Amino acid sequence: MLTVDFDKLGLLPGQRVLDLGCGAGRHAFELYRRGADVVAFDQDAAELENVATMFAAMEAEGEVPAGASATTLAGDALALPFPDEHFDCVIASEIMEHIPEDEKAMRELARVVKPGGRVVVTVPRWFPERVCWALSDEYHQVEGGHVRIYRAEELVGKLTDAGLRPAFQHHAHALHAPYWWLKCAVGTDDDQHPLVRLYHRFLVWDLMSAPRLTRTAERLLDPVLGKSLVVYLGKPGAARARA
Repeated sequence: MLTVDFDKLGLLPGQRVLDLGCGAGRHAFELYRRGADVVAFDQDAAELENVATMFAAMEAEGEVPAGASATTLAGDALALPFPDEHFDCVIASEIMEHIPEDEKAMRELARVVKPGGRVVVTVPRWFPERVCWALSDEYHQVEGGHVRIYRAEELVGKLTDAGLRPAFQHHAHALHAPYWWLKCAVGTDDDQHPLVRLYHRFLVWDLMSAPRLTRTAERLLDPVLGKSLVVYLGKPGAARARA
């Protein structure tokens, strides 16, 4: 399930991309399929082992273009181990809401992207997230959980202060918002509740089948109920030729 719209991102094969806080690797895998030189970066070394295994499997199955590369690296988003202006693009999906010093992390990702480069930041949208917090303390009061709820203007303002220029934004995953409301209402650990199981089965079917009816419904509902806010930005300055 991709939150970033790669068709809007305009990546080219061979461009160097950082997936910051890659988690299980969903965006990193798509970057690799599209021919990017991708670095999957996260603080969870065990999760990165699974990502590296998937990278190897993709290469073995011929799922990636010739010349693409993919690596994993564990580290801290507040002190990225990369030179200034190193990446053509940085993706930070569903990570900023976990970081107490979010503005420092934003300055770091702005530092490592090239002038003329692109940045995409996604976070839980205010309204669906606020409902989750109201229904359940355990949803966010856990180690490594969400420490804030962003309004769009707050997120864009912080990213602008970090030196980035907002281009456009949209919302995603409207059909997932009710699932998380159900989870929060019955208990976030209760995966066996009949309603949770039924809705999860529906989401898996929708993901695998992508029927036109639900794709159209989600597109219409995203502006109202979209679970994620997706902001696309650029770093001012002329793009530099890559050696």
